[in-house]
Amino acid sequence: MDIDFSEINYLVDPCSRTLHADYQQFLLSLIGLTVIDITGENTNEWRVISTLLHGNEPSGLIAVHRWLTTENSLPRPKTNIRIIISSVEAATHQHLFSHRYLPDGVDLNRCFNEQAIRNSKDGENKYIDGYIQRAKLIEAAIREVNPRSIIDLHNTSGNGPAFAVSTLISPNVLSLASYFCDTLILSDISIGAMMELDFSCPVVTIECGGSADDQSHEAAYNGIKQFAQCECCCTLPQDKAVQILYKPLRLVIKDQRKLSFSEHDESYSGVTLRKNIEQFNYGGCCEGLLLGWLDDNGLENLEMLNDQGVNVIENYFRVDDNKLVCATSIKIFMASNQSDIVRSDCLFYVVNNVNNHL
Repeated sequence: MDIDFSEINYLVDPCSRTLHADYQQFLLSLIGLTVIDITGENTNEWRVISTLLHGNEPSGLIAVHRWLTTENSLPRPKTNIRIIISSVEAATHQHLFSHRYLPDGVDLNRCFNEQAIRNSKDGENKYIDGYIQRAKLIEAAIREVNPRSIIDLHNTSGNGPAFAVSTLISPNVLSLASYFCDTLILSDISIGAMMELDFSCPVVTIECGGSADDQSHEAAYNGIKQFAQCECCCTLPQDKAVQILYKPLRLVIKDQRKLSFSEHDESYSGVTLRKNIEQFNYGGCCEGLLLGWLDDNGLENLEMLNDQGVNVIENYFRVDDNKLVCATSIKIFMASNQSDIVRSDCLFYVVNNVNNHL
């Protein structure tokens, strides 16, 4: 892995030649972690856009490039905008946007809590010092402009509608979310993500939808336009009503358990999820809904910890014969049939669909 983790590149009000004709050319012209500063009408105030923390989530980069190049000149936002493009090497490795992180690397968006990542299995990775260093450079690049608000643009692991995630609720958090989507998940899950850092301003993660969905790119672009053109004031205007869902949980498959996807029961060992599992990202899952099949170990193959570290999987799922079914009405997010992503993150996120709305 040939990466200079200590390098950070700055572009200030770049010209059209630097931005190139399309986002692929632009991405391929970048060398590592890149910061782009765009001068606004109010030069004393900053907002931050983060994108490509994961190299296989292109909507943020596509939208940023479109925003910067749609007119004959650079856009003039209400405030200065700092854009941070993080995992350039992963995004350009082999086929564009094919790798969440480099094959021998670790997930950059798990490295913003140094102690936690060093104590995890990724702490033994030979490049872990470099990834932590990059996370610190990103953090420093945000803190040095003392922004009034931050959006972090991602794509969902599988196909699904856009939604926002935040660790707190405030009028400005709801406003930021409303520029991109109509659902916000209030999360207290700690995974070492950038969103979990305290920047003394609203930080909202936007999951724009599936990475190959043009609608995801459009949602990111329209949201950026609104984010950039909001008037400089303490309270940002809210674009539309936002539904709030509370405290998601992560359903994970235990280490050494086999994971498969199928249209019907193949009697595989471990866990088999329905091949069309992504379709449930679009709506609620009713009690008794079939999500997959389990071997003789049943729910022991899986784990879903609450904020006290207690496995509460039996509150949400049950086994009928060998079928994995919902034990109550739930909503699921980020379900994917991509084994590498599912194993490195989780099968999907779950919120209780009963009395969940705040």
